[in-house]
Amino acid sequence: MTFNKLSLINEQTSPLFRIMWVTNPLDLTHRHFDNNISAFHIGNGLIVSVAHNLRIENPLLKSIDEEIYQKEIMPKLNDAQKTLFNQSFIPDGKTGKRHVQLTNPTYIQSISETLRSIHFDTRWITLAQRNISTPTLIIQFSNELFYNNTSLTNYFETGTHFFEPTLNRHTFLLKLELLTPFYSSDIAVYKIKDAPKEIIDSIPSAGVDFTIADDSRESIYCLQSSPAGFLGRLLNKAWIEGYMDHHQVFNDRVGGNYILEGTRYLIKGYFRFGSSGAPYLLYDSATDSFRVNAVQSEASPIQLSINNNREGNFQYVNAIASPLHLIENELKELIRSASSSK
Repeated sequence: MTFNKLSLINEQTSPLFRIMWVTNPLDLTHRHFDNNISAFHIGNGLIVSVAHNLRIENPLLKSIDEEIYQKEIMPKLNDAQKTLFNQSFIPDGKTGKRHVQLTNPTYIQSISETLRSIHFDTRWITLAQRNISTPTLIIQFSNELFYNNTSLTNYFETGTHFFEPTLNRHTFLLKLELLTPFYSSDIAVYKIKDAPKEIIDSIPSAGVDFTIADDSRESIYCLQSSPAGFLGRLLNKAWIEGYMDHHQVFNDRVGGNYILEGTRYLIKGYFRFGSSGAPYLLYDSATDSFRVNAVQSEASPIQLSINNNREGNFQYVNAIASPLHLIENELKELIRSASSSK
């Protein structure tokens, strides 16, 4: 089993990745990465993560199409607001966009508040639908080859493969399409878009396990980013401490609030902030493999206090995980469809 565990954290064999929203992916001067979330590959280009980040609002647009700017923003602004926006969003005749260029950091809050006041939808799901920012799978390696394969590496054009000196990593970008967000379960399923079969088949994946795991098991394993940063991976033991019939209102100012509900695991064990979307895995002795059973959803509001002083001392001691059982029928259909379209 040790070999399988080490495979889960190795950059060449791990199914754990990150999704980020990329603005201007091929315009290197104005490219921006935002909305970082953990995700994992379950095969045939299907990528699973959480759904709650989709309806969070982007505090600052990095670029905006000139047509949208003129038709949907400028008519709703007063003179002072127009001055602020025209000073902060500089037109680019080559691309037909305006790019943010702030001379004062305090403008960020003013711009964000203004967009909210005119009800301009900056939620990440809307930015993806309007091709303002694109959900993208981030795959990184210590060497310059995509899974040590020269022919696969040659598939990536300039801008979708680059070296990041500050990270000492070679980064590859693959565009994603959001297939279905299951908001109540806090699970989202994406599919790799516009990539050949050879690329998709080379990306490591983990099978799925739809059972409700028994809390008498010795342990369940969480595969997440390194505690020291998003590069690197950590596989750690966790325990199902209990079960929940979850019910929580998730605030969405633009599209209307929705309810997170259904069966959840109450997880005991280490999880880092920013681990949403990480998989919980069970070891299957019959196939000598790890299979994904649940998705890290949120921190549990069960807290400790230090010296009976709660102010500034909140310590989250549990996590909440969404079992894949919640979307078993829907996910099986998506798997079937992805398999048949290969």
